[in-house]
Amino acid sequence: MSDIQAVLARVDDNLPSSLETLFELVRIPSISTDLAYAPHCREAAEFLANYLTGIGFNASVHNTTGHPMVVAHHEGQGADCPHVLFYGHYDVQPVDPLNLWHNDPFDPAIREGVNGEKIISGRGTSDDKGQLLTFLEALRAFKQERGGLPLKVTILFEGEEESGSPSLLPFLEANKDELKADFAMVCDTGMWDAQTPSICASLRGLVGEEITIRAATRDLHSGGYGGVAANPLHVLSDILAGLHDDTGAVTLPGFYDGVEETPPEIKAVWAELEKSQSAFLSDIGLSTPSGEKGRSILELLWARPTAEINGMSGGYTGKGFKTVIAAEAMAKVSFRLVGKQDPQKIRDSFRAYVRSKLPVDCRVEFQSEGASPAIQLPYDSALLAKAKQALSQEWPKPAIVTGGGGSIPIVGNFQTLLGMDSLLVGFSLDDDCVHSPNEKYNLTSFHKGIRSWVRILQVVSNP
Repeated sequence: MSDIQAVLARVDDNLPSSLETLFELVRIPSISTDLAYAPHCREAAEFLANYLTGIGFNASVHNTTGHPMVVAHHEGQGADCPHVLFYGHYDVQPVDPLNLWHNDPFDPAIREGVNGEKIISGRGTSDDKGQLLTFLEALRAFKQERGGLPLKVTILFEGEEESGSPSLLPFLEANKDELKADFAMVCDTGMWDAQTPSICASLRGLVGEEITIRAATRDLHSGGYGGVAANPLHVLSDILAGLHDDTGAVTLPGFYDGVEETPPEIKAVWAELEKSQSAFLSDIGLSTPSGEKGRSILELLWARPTAEINGMSGGYTGKGFKTVIAAEAMAKVSFRLVGKQDPQKIRDSFRAYVRSKLPVDCRVEFQSEGASPAIQLPYDSALLAKAKQALSQEWPKPAIVTGGGGSIPIVGNFQTLLGMDSLLVGFSLDDDCVHSPNEKYNLTSFHKGIRSWVRILQVVSNP
């Protein structure tokens, strides 16, 4: 039996004990958003630190202004082996509404899924306790078979991911020398389907703005002032309507600076994937993609920037009718960024555009609602190629490279603060009910997820 096959066989033999470890962790109700559960968050942190100590890591629990962090280190076998930082989170979402759960959310068990598959039920099984344990159990198998790890590993687990991670950035800044590695690995994403593993090579960044336009000193009677007084709702509507041209492109000057075209071979794969997603829009009662014309749905979601109006208000919106000219109007606008778009330049361009469209007698105020750059692992990255090869050896179908329409701020922090690219590999599925009642994690996702990390760690440790 080859060396890697021996480690994989150990994973198979360990599955019952791996599941028991997951059950113990899931039984801890580590809900970060509710301070009543703070002792349980600490309990989960200490559980993981003790686990890591038990497999030979130098592990410790670090206090923060919120819930604690877990940091652990283990040397690799070989002086020149790579160094990886693995990130996960032990906190979970609240379970409300509890009456919609089929079983106690903190009483995990192996049950039968809707299609007859074996599932692991319970809050956090998919997001993110089951995911992070796939990595840890791969490390345990290596230690049992080889007595060491194929590369140097640093672990960072936080307990506030589900509540905005307020302590994370200060912790990274204060401990960046200790946490810096050659690259990061994150297991908080999913597979394309139950047979097809995927690597998320990109995440869109985000710029949020709240804009308020004011004119008269008070709401006005539309009969007495209509056609004479400036109407902030008209002004705001005109400004927001001008954010896109007839092709769906965003009109802000310099908006597409740093946006690169997706390689044709990647777009070809996405085009094939899209054929299996015919219900993507019909499931939500739509039929035709909006946005830039001539782009596929997956390209629009994963590789193109956006400008979206998330909310508008002003004037009278209650029951009945009130003929007023509002004194002010407000909108919330967000921009999803890709490639090398600069969040600050996007914000500055938007504000300059708004001011340029502002009529006499109108004033504008802006409120920033956060900004983060996009993340892009180069498509020709050797790390990406190796991970793709390893995953393809484990699963029925070859691994694919996808993108993420949303954002994972920690990955941006790793890039900007620690100078590291991140490999995002996860094994959750769309029907895992993450953040919803009846969260689950397929037993296959857990088992083959562990085996997948064994293969990935082995292949990336080789020059």
